[in-house]
Amino acid sequence: MIHLHFTATDLSRVRFAASPLTETVASLRALAAGRRGPHLHRPWIDRFAGRADRLRERDLDLLRALVRPEGYIPDFLLPPPGRRSSTFADALAQVADADPAIVARELAHLAAHRIAQRGPGREDRRALLQALVDRPDAGLGPVTEALEAYHRVAIAPVWPRIDALLNDDIAYRLDALADGGVDRMMSNLHPSVTFAGETLSVVKYYDGHADCGGRGLLLVPCAFAWPDVLVRTAQPEPPSISYSPRGLGRLWAEQPAQAGSALAGVLGHTRAALLAQLDLPMSTSQAATQMALAAPTLSVHLQALRAAGLLTSRRAGRQVLYARTELGERLLSEAGRAAVSVR
Repeated sequence: MIHLHFTATDLSRVRFAASPLTETVASLRALAAGRRGPHLHRPWIDRFAGRADRLRERDLDLLRALVRPEGYIPDFLLPPPGRRSSTFADALAQVADADPAIVARELAHLAAHRIAQRGPGREDRRALLQALVDRPDAGLGPVTEALEAYHRVAIAPVWPRIDALLNDDIAYRLDALADGGVDRMMSNLHPSVTFAGETLSVVKYYDGHADCGGRGLLLVPCAFAWPDVLVRTAQPEPPSISYSPRGLGRLWAEQPAQAGSALAGVLGHTRAALLAQLDLPMSTSQAATQMALAAPTLSVHLQALRAAGLLTSRRAGRQVLYARTELGERLLSEAGRAAVSVR
């Protein structure tokens, strides 16, 4: 169990952020699970398998040496985002600027942990890790290159959808904060997280205590953290908790094609497809990426659906997020049922 102890100052400095780098690093654990048995991220694993040949094997081997299926992840791979929404390039620059002495210490700590993976490549990963321990200053270049290549293949194509889910969760948590304060906001972060008596406790395989010390707390919703919670306590940055966002089960869900087709005669193909797409709240730019349309063009369709009462909009930071209304949900559902009965 990890215990994070708060002061009144820390409670006033709790903030949220979404991090494409955190998703990238955490996704390596989902990838390690492979296609064995049921897995929440199985659809993404299958998609990655179809693109894996675009990635050099040595890059993937290096990342697997750094991020194991369970246990410790070096803190330098998870730098805290400076803003609510940060770019992957900004986060990668933070990794590149990490203090070599700190990197060396964290890599040595990782190397001291037993490598649980069996089979081909185990000794190669051990050798790769030892080479980084010996020369952390020289090793950061290959690490950032491998992260950039892997992100481009594995996460960038699906980032708009992940980002929409993360921002939806942040908006929900901030509403909970406004309604019931920090207690309500923290009450359902994750089954293994509890908050009581100015102490946040996280169930882990080891015991530890850390004082936030006026640094506050950074909460980072992370789709690929599931089913775990990632905890970062390294100073001088504020401690961070990466937890699974609400609605994670719908992340990879696909809307039935017939629902959009049934509505196309009434709404038009683009608006019917857009209504089906917005099972997660999205900004204009996110939806435009998903629909492969120019943002100004898509904005016209969004406003038309909103005027018809099929979509609602709300501001989240600098973005305006659009989501289906109850009327939009019913229309889509009825169209899907009608299409099934016709067949």
